[in-house]
Amino acid sequence: MIKLVFVLRRRAELSREEFQRYWLEEHGPLVRERAAAIGARRYVQVHTLETPLDGALREHRKGEPYDGVAELWWDSLDALTASFGDEAGLKAAGELLADEARFIDLERSAIWLAEEHEIVG
Repeated sequence: MIKLVFVLRRRAELSREEFQRYWLEEHGPLVRERAAAIGARRYVQVHTLETPLDGALREHRKGEPYDGVAELWWDSLDALTASFGDEAGLKAAGELLADEARFIDLERSAIWLAEEHEIVG
């Protein structure tokens, strides 16, 4: 399996609550509707929490906080490539990207492809 990992930061004008609500209630259903067109086998949203422990972790690591992580899976790199090689896949990907620009600070968010190696299951 190939995974796309997208570490998200919200647009500056949005609160964490506004960002997470839009991502879950608006963008999530768009991904679900377009998953077959882009060939995605699985989609998970990981929403950050605002807790004292979270604050302590950020302080310890001195990092700028992210607001969440999106994970999408494909059967293989060939399956991922093929899904964006047809008109329906490209159209769906374009629609998702346009929606992402509404709530994600795309310039400050990281994205990469990965392969999982489960250590503890």
